[in-house]
Amino acid sequence: MPSCSYRSSSFTLAVVFICSLLVASCANFDQEFDVTWGNGRGTILNNGQLLSLSLDKASGSGFQSKKEYMFGKVHMQLKLVPGNSAGIVTAYYMKSPGSNWDEIDFEFLGNLSGDPYTVHTNVFSQGKGDREQQFHLWFDPTADFHTYSILWNNQRIIFLVDGTPIREFKNLESIGVPFPKQQPMRIYSSIWNADDWATRGGLVKTDWSGAPFTASYRNFKAEACTVSAGKPSCTSNNSWQRQQLGATSQKRLLWVQKNHMIYNYCTDTKRFPQGFPPECSH
Repeated sequence: MPSCSYRSSSFTLAVVFICSLLVASCANFDQEFDVTWGNGRGTILNNGQLLSLSLDKASGSGFQSKKEYMFGKVHMQLKLVPGNSAGIVTAYYMKSPGSNWDEIDFEFLGNLSGDPYTVHTNVFSQGKGDREQQFHLWFDPTADFHTYSILWNNQRIIFLVDGTPIREFKNLESIGVPFPKQQPMRIYSSIWNADDWATRGGLVKTDWSGAPFTASYRNFKAEACTVSAGKPSCTSNNSWQRQQLGATSQKRLLWVQKNHMIYNYCTDTKRFPQGFPPECSH
């Protein structure tokens, strides 16, 4: 059985939950998630300790959390599709329902064997996204499990890989930037064919001779407040709002963005010829 161990993050967290329910241990997939589509291509194994999603030419597959979350930190260990994964997208994200949804995205865009995966991140608020940043990982994400985490509170969203922050999206409502803080979200993951755009802009197509393609999941952990029947079971206090990256994590963030970022919407002059969105100046 996989152990519930995570590399410690160096960012400053003084977390105090005023909650009637706090999820904080490695979870059983049978208890925490539903496989929602795929006709058997999504499978929970090892007494609920492992989950796999598969894609073939007929269909992909996906799952979602039984619970809704309102702020917190969630972790999932993933091992991505090995070999030639061109055209394949594995998504791991948080999302609220409705036409004006909020969403926090990790998307892993496959590539030809030997080339790096692209990690695509995005933040939606009130149905509007267009805040993409993309990275190449500094390890092979198909060789072993790695931990992908989302920290979400009133003031910031932080994307982390094995405890290293790769992106911070701050609450800048004061300058008119929408921020997701009103709608609870579920956790989702899915695998599907996106060879019309996922690899080199759609130039490289999925090689179905390698199907089925499988991504694996383990050691889900949530330190988060949950929502039941539309009502929060807990509230956040000022300690949530004070959470921020410490000096060491700031340096790691800058290292990742300098050495591994391959796209930043805040530098895309072709996309924003009249000027960048206001958050880019911050």
